[in-house]
Amino acid sequence: MSCCTPSEDRGAGRRTATSRGTDQATQVQLAGGSFVMGADDSYPEEAPARPAHVDPFVLDACAVSNARFAAFVEATGYVTDAERFGWSFVFAGLLPQDFPETRAVLDAPWWRQVEGADWKHPYGPASGALHDHPAVHISANDAMTFAEWAGERLPTEAEWEYAARAGSTTVFPWGDDLDDTLINVWHGAFPTAPTTGTCAVDAYAPNAFGLHNLLGNVWEWTHDGILKGGSYLCHDSYCRRYRPAARSFAAPDSSLGNTGFRCAL
Repeated sequence: MSCCTPSEDRGAGRRTATSRGTDQATQVQLAGGSFVMGADDSYPEEAPARPAHVDPFVLDACAVSNARFAAFVEATGYVTDAERFGWSFVFAGLLPQDFPETRAVLDAPWWRQVEGADWKHPYGPASGALHDHPAVHISANDAMTFAEWAGERLPTEAEWEYAARAGSTTVFPWGDDLDDTLINVWHGAFPTAPTTGTCAVDAYAPNAFGLHNLLGNVWEWTHDGILKGGSYLCHDSYCRRYRPAARSFAAPDSSLGNTGFRCAL
């Protein structure tokens, strides 16, 4: 478990949707090529830095939004893992001050188990999802099922990292130092400073490859079952996983309020 992605395997098997769709999204054709994947100077799970190569592929310019996910659910009747289990993890700072006490994650008490939290109700049953924000409380099972319905797939971890690096050889695609005006990450003391949570899937300028919010905003599932990119909860004082090399792990049926995905071809 990392600071940002608590995992609880709830024993669910992956399911498939009953019909396929023709979901449309802005996509970017990437040339592929060789690059150095991973890092040696940060978290141990990122090491070793190693040569990697990806063939040409297509990647969605943005994470899957609530509007796109709603179209999928309307077409198929799909029920996410969070909906089936009846709860998901929500960051405590986004809950109302008078929200009743619920079970917290032992090593990360800012994560709270909230009954009725799912992609339609990101902060619990009284909340609603913004159509242009990324769909969250999405498990790997959910993401793969959506991708199949849309005639796509999830990117591999190598493809995702190649896309996030955008041809750079620095820590970030813009250089070696964090510029928190370019991505949606935590500002102020973690975990007590106020946060607005997710932003629109295209809220920040795209990287050199024309891709939005690969870093920050929400963690994104890959085909390898790895989460990449960090989220709005990452902060330099606590969690530096908003870099292309960073990776996290969670069970395939795990869901929480800062995990989403995008699709590839």
